[in-house]
Amino acid sequence: MLATAGLLLSAACSSSRPAPTGANAPDAGLQQVPATGMEGCLLYADGRQTGTVPRQVPELSGLAASQRHPGIFWGHNDSNNAFELFALDESGAVKATLTLTGADPRDIEDVAVGPCTPGGKDTCIFLADTGDNFERRKEVRLFRLAEPATVENTSVPVEPLPFTYEDGAHDAESLIVDARSGQVGILTKTRVSLGDLYAVEGLKPGATGKARKLGTLRVPDDVDRLSTAAALHPSGERLLVRTYTRLWELRRPDAKRLEDFVQAQVVEVPGASQAQAEAVTFLQDGRGYLLGSEFVGEPLVRVDCR
Repeated sequence: MLATAGLLLSAACSSSRPAPTGANAPDAGLQQVPATGMEGCLLYADGRQTGTVPRQVPELSGLAASQRHPGIFWGHNDSNNAFELFALDESGAVKATLTLTGADPRDIEDVAVGPCTPGGKDTCIFLADTGDNFERRKEVRLFRLAEPATVENTSVPVEPLPFTYEDGAHDAESLIVDARSGQVGILTKTRVSLGDLYAVEGLKPGATGKARKLGTLRVPDDVDRLSTAAALHPSGERLLVRTYTRLWELRRPDAKRLEDFVQAQVVEVPGASQAQAEAVTFLQDGRGYLLGSEFVGEPLVRVDCR
């Protein structure tokens, strides 16, 4: 099922709440494919509501499980909001607000947690300032900050990490960071496939990195597209990709790098009926995931192993 014109408009401007599609109520009639021989869930249970989107994050556009604080998820607003990062629990309670400094973002679309540098042990939070609805930005950016040692209100400077695509501008709402290697990936948002997957290389302050195309991701029969969020399993062998209407898991038992997912098995997994489906993250232990949406009061939905 393709996104409706109304959903496409809301992606560019979220001033009003679209009606939920109801097309992906958790596990509604979904025949799951078992993830045999892989870390994580063999099959997923029905999603259950754990809370709601809080008033502080009315345009929740990304979620990432903390690697330092069990039960904490980092979340952020879309464009035209204060430059802030929120520590949330699965009920939607705001446990801390990080006021970010050192940059002027344009359109932050996703968040991920991973090694601060390739092969490093310290964890950082990465924000993807990669939204580009009309594909006009000559340069986009990631923002990097060390994952705080404590969950408390504070002000934190970010490191801007600019990059360009090797083949011109793209709109992108999905950020991927491999917790094993620190490899950074971007999945574009396009109407013709699930997206083009890029590896972002040469990221460092004062330099401009380059996004190198790895390949195109597609679902069976091309029945879905317009990816809005992504999350890599702690094992590095499962990749969740969210669209406005469905949730997909790409599986590659021997995946060593992001390019391996270009040839992965692609299966549909339980999603959630939410007004504007723009956030997904695996749980810290990889045994399930959390789904979020724009708009205050929308349900937060957790999916665990069956």
